[in-house]
Amino acid sequence: MKVPILLPNIFNHPFTYESDQALETGDYVLVPFGKSKITGVVWDDFEKKNNKNFKIKKIIKKLEVPRLKKSTIKFLNWFSEYNIIPKGMALKLMLLSGNAIEKLSNSDLQKFEFIKKNNSFELSEEQKNSLKKMNEINEKFRVHVLQGTTGSGKTMVYFEALKDRIIKGFQGLILLPEIGLTGQFESKFIEFFGFQPAVWHSGITKKNKEIIWSGIANGEIKVVIGARSSLFLPFKNLGLIIVDEEHDQSYKQDEGVTYNARDMAISRASFENIPINLITAVPSIETFENIKKGKYSSSKIEKRFKNASLPEYEIINLNKTKLDKQSWLSKEIIEKVKFHLNRKDQILFFLNRRGFSPHVLCNKCFNSYTCPNCSINLVYHKNKNNLLCHYCGFKGSLNRDCVKDGKCENIFSGPGVERISEEVKKNFPNKKIEIFSSDTMNKKDSSIKLEKIINNEIQILIGTQLISKGFHFPNLNCIVVVDIDLTSQGHDLRGAEKNLQLYHQLSGRAGRTGKPAVVYFQTYSNNPKMILDITNKNPEIFLEKELELRKMNKLPPFQRFISLILTGENEDKLEKEAFKFKDFLQGKIIGKILGPVSAPIFRLKKKYRVRFLIRGPKSMNMQNSVANIVPNYKFPSGIKLSVDVDPINFN
Repeated sequence: MKVPILLPNIFNHPFTYESDQALETGDYVLVPFGKSKITGVVWDDFEKKNNKNFKIKKIIKKLEVPRLKKSTIKFLNWFSEYNIIPKGMALKLMLLSGNAIEKLSNSDLQKFEFIKKNNSFELSEEQKNSLKKMNEINEKFRVHVLQGTTGSGKTMVYFEALKDRIIKGFQGLILLPEIGLTGQFESKFIEFFGFQPAVWHSGITKKNKEIIWSGIANGEIKVVIGARSSLFLPFKNLGLIIVDEEHDQSYKQDEGVTYNARDMAISRASFENIPINLITAVPSIETFENIKKGKYSSSKIEKRFKNASLPEYEIINLNKTKLDKQSWLSKEIIEKVKFHLNRKDQILFFLNRRGFSPHVLCNKCFNSYTCPNCSINLVYHKNKNNLLCHYCGFKGSLNRDCVKDGKCENIFSGPGVERISEEVKKNFPNKKIEIFSSDTMNKKDSSIKLEKIINNEIQILIGTQLISKGFHFPNLNCIVVVDIDLTSQGHDLRGAEKNLQLYHQLSGRAGRTGKPAVVYFQTYSNNPKMILDITNKNPEIFLEKELELRKMNKLPPFQRFISLILTGENEDKLEKEAFKFKDFLQGKIIGKILGPVSAPIFRLKKKYRVRFLIRGPKSMNMQNSVANIVPNYKFPSGIKLSVDVDPINFN
């Protein structure tokens, strides 16, 4: 019999193979392909319009792996169509390095064994009401948004919802936006459930991935906690998806296969016909609109744990207080911090800039240190004594010959967290200080550092936005936003929404155990409206205004964007080709073509970048038109096209 086999590669169609045994859709098979052997899956349909004459090869063997569910295959087909990527690449996301893992021994899976535990967590009335609403429709597809003030115990509510599904024999998936969150979250999970979840992200070993993949495919692993890639695991009996911090921009995959894991999670839940819960303090603008339209149900928890109050806000006007030279902390702030330290409060200085200085230049020739591969400045990291590109990873040295004479005399312009750390140490020499950023918290000892922070062994933190993402610091009662003016710069259409979410999340780290807490904003702005808007205790006022602006300007979520990015090593050739490409597209695809324009980061990883933006109605017709038309254009050698549906970043 002839069988359609999809292979995990750049193919958008299955290949036809011969089989001596009866096979069903979803079966994993080993097949010859060229000179190699490769894992494929029996797909739901043959390749369309295939007039090629070729020898049909035989399937080598059927693999002993539970077959991929038809609902999951339908999801992968839709995922491919929506994101304009080959079906084979969608399948590759679900396989381990292009392979399926046959059943492993039970001993490998023992640590994940489900144990029913009676826990002693008592929910408040608000939490009980939210849980009841969340569970109203829990046997088929629906989207429920649990919106709760930071520190209100949202996690306990969805743990209870998940427990109910696991007891009924289903598997559960909890998506987290950051790898760094999984350690602390895993401990919380074990305390509640009494058994170990499978943790899935890019940092786990190949062996562990094989164990987890096999355990999920066989239904023996009940719960996965993971980053966005865990959405593509081959669950045997998935019964509930939870997306924690659903608003977080980290759910968007920007490299390789581009997709938004939150949106794809909703779609997978739809195809599997199971419930999905979106968890947030401040919903994304898309989620907020869907709540308003009645597409999503919602519930709210407004009281924090033990009725702890939200922090107060105080604006420090830097126009009224002169900063010392090479200083970024006002005398007023130093006095405020001293007061909090005397009260045994933990302190956080927040600045969303890694390293020591974002801009280094020479005092003699005034040339900046820029990345040779990207059109951006190198960031100086004093702890490692190197210059680093945060996009391509290039490392450079400060030891540079000056075009005038001798060596460059370096000036460090602007602060990063390392520089703020130095200033804090000068002012508070006897305090234990720790930098909290992706440079320091993705290391092996990060869990030890977290324990020290929780136990108040570290008095002062200097952190980037990583610290705002779901961490619980019981003693943190003072937050200093070093320079809020920085986050209001730029032309990001989502800038205001991001700021609202960031500062609500950030302030939510403080005052969680009942002590009075304060967030201080240092600013040069004489108009505090922006700060007042983003710190409003009712974020929906801001979201309503933002929706009106988006609607007026035909921006998402009212219209769809598709970003087309051309890259090449020759700038002139790329620019000319971009205009030819636009002429080709004009009148053929659905939507208005904006561009071509140079990308804000014009050169990235040695490639020049030009981008188009297609704006049009929210329907699959737009993707279909792009998918049908674009492949007919033949780009010259050296120029590549990447497609990003629903872009979040426009760099």
